[in-house]
Amino acid sequence: MSSFMFNIAPKAMSVVCSDDELRVSLADGRTLTVPLAWFPRLAHASSGERADYELMGDGEGIHWPLVDEDISVAGLLAGQPSVEAKSPIV
Repeated sequence: MSSFMFNIAPKAMSVVCSDDELRVSLADGRTLTVPLAWFPRLAHASSGERADYELMGDGEGIHWPLVDEDISVAGLLAGQPSVEAKSPIV
């Protein structure tokens, strides 16, 4: 008996940033929540800057133009914080 595996990229539908966490709702019904500290540019941004995001492609990524931050949904699913989370922004 064979099994089929569909390789469908997860897609973001909406994004909410609080002072402490980043929450991404996916098209398949899942919601990802990660600490905002994983993304120092967002953590140091104002609530208005965090609210101004754009979905990239067909929802494969998220872009915050005012703080020049890009995050892939695949990276969030893999649990990958920003490399800047390990070193301070200068």
